[in-house]
Amino acid sequence: MLLRDIASARAGDKGNRSTLSVLAFDIKDFAILERQVTAERVKLHFTGIVKGDVLRYALPQLGTLNFVLLNALDGGVTQSLRLDAHGKCLGSAVLSLTIDRAPDK
Repeated sequence: MLLRDIASARAGDKGNRSTLSVLAFDIKDFAILERQVTAERVKLHFTGIVKGDVLRYALPQLGTLNFVLLNALDGGVTQSLRLDAHGKCLGSAVLSLTIDRAPDK
């Protein structure tokens, strides 16, 4: 299934950095997010876009994972020639990540 089936996303940008929050619709699904939506998978999902590190912060009380994508905006909104490839666009794109609904063993 796709991440969008169990979560929504919020995003923002500042300079050459994007932040993405992935929020479980149901707190019971947070464990799935925490196991499967890693910083490594998010960086791989954005191959060619994110040129720096991806940092992940878990907020289990909120059912949320927060990601900071460094060197992700081609210099930032005011420098980039990309069409709308800043934070909000990346927030939508992360929801196409494929995950497994079954619990990990």
